[in-house]
Amino acid sequence: MAVLSNPFPSAQPGAPTDEGRDDSGQGRRPFWPDYSPHFLKVRHRVRSALRSIDAGAIRTSGVVIGLSGGADSLALLAGACAETFGPKGALVGGPVHAVVVDHRLQDGSADVARRAADTARSLGATAEVVVVDIDKDSPHGPEYAARIERHRALREVARRRHAPLLLAHTLDDQAETVLLRLARGGGPQALSAIRDDLTWSDGTRILRPLLSVRRADTKGCCTELGLSPWEDPHNDDPAFARVRVRRSILPLLERELGPGVAENLAKTAALAALDNDSLDSSAEAELTSLLEEGRPSASERGGGELPVSGLATLDDAVATRVIGRWVRRSGGEPNTKQIDAIMALVRNYHGQGAVQVPVSGKVQGGARPAGARLVVARKDGTLQLSEE
Repeated sequence: MAVLSNPFPSAQPGAPTDEGRDDSGQGRRPFWPDYSPHFLKVRHRVRSALRSIDAGAIRTSGVVIGLSGGADSLALLAGACAETFGPKGALVGGPVHAVVVDHRLQDGSADVARRAADTARSLGATAEVVVVDIDKDSPHGPEYAARIERHRALREVARRRHAPLLLAHTLDDQAETVLLRLARGGGPQALSAIRDDLTWSDGTRILRPLLSVRRADTKGCCTELGLSPWEDPHNDDPAFARVRVRRSILPLLERELGPGVAENLAKTAALAALDNDSLDSSAEAELTSLLEEGRPSASERGGGELPVSGLATLDDAVATRVIGRWVRRSGGEPNTKQIDAIMALVRNYHGQGAVQVPVSGKVQGGARPAGARLVVARKDGTLQLSEE
């Protein structure tokens, strides 16, 4: 990624300003050109997202930006930095902090990370590079392991700074995700795809302001601002399914079905998210009720027992979610086939045996042994969990 030595002199912290204000970011001369329609679209989406957060809190803690150095995250960073300029910015006076995660999966990654951080500082943000270790032997592959470690690192910084985390997924990312999950047989939960606003279990709020913005706009934004994004070679490697969707399948659908396919796929995700949230809310309420009705479980994880009679009264859409939530509370990681097998213990029981479910490797206070399983069995009119 080529970085100009000082592409925006008036945006440098400490530089003289026309308005004579301090160097905290407020009142500096804008770093964007007069005509910048792509950047304006990005900035409007960032402003809308930031205004969903308490103004006092965000101007104290600011925001954390996940920065790769690519066009999407550079555009997001520029939009957030612009919002520190008054008087209309949603982040006036609030700090923008960029976090560049170096996975060390490619030669020269340290240099790429350093230059991305330098670009962030040139726009008026603070920045840090976090180096992570990746399990290259992960059964899910190094890319999956890298994503997990990247999210962990970003979450830790956001939690430390008591700030929301902004990520740069675009409408194109959303469309690609929906297609991939359709191909894998995902239901409403999977088709909800990437959420624009969610809160992780540790309280970290995640915002994706650019989820309605096309990738062409983020690239156009960088061109307008004179930024040269880093081009990740993995984004052109057809070994990855997402790259094949991006380079071949989506363009083919646009040619054969007409324009607007990506936008319609993103709309599908938004509609699925509404349905899924409603079903999840119902499932959580039903699970609480059923656990109160059931007896304490023999499992040391204390998952509780689910009365079969209560589950049998629920619609399948809710019952499957109740079972999934119940098993996950005990550390299980059930797939759809295993949930269907557990549902058969309720709907079509004829004396069949227990259902085994893999569990996560870590538990509070230690780690589970390799190959550990949860077992779901029907006994005395209830579904019961045990660990083997």
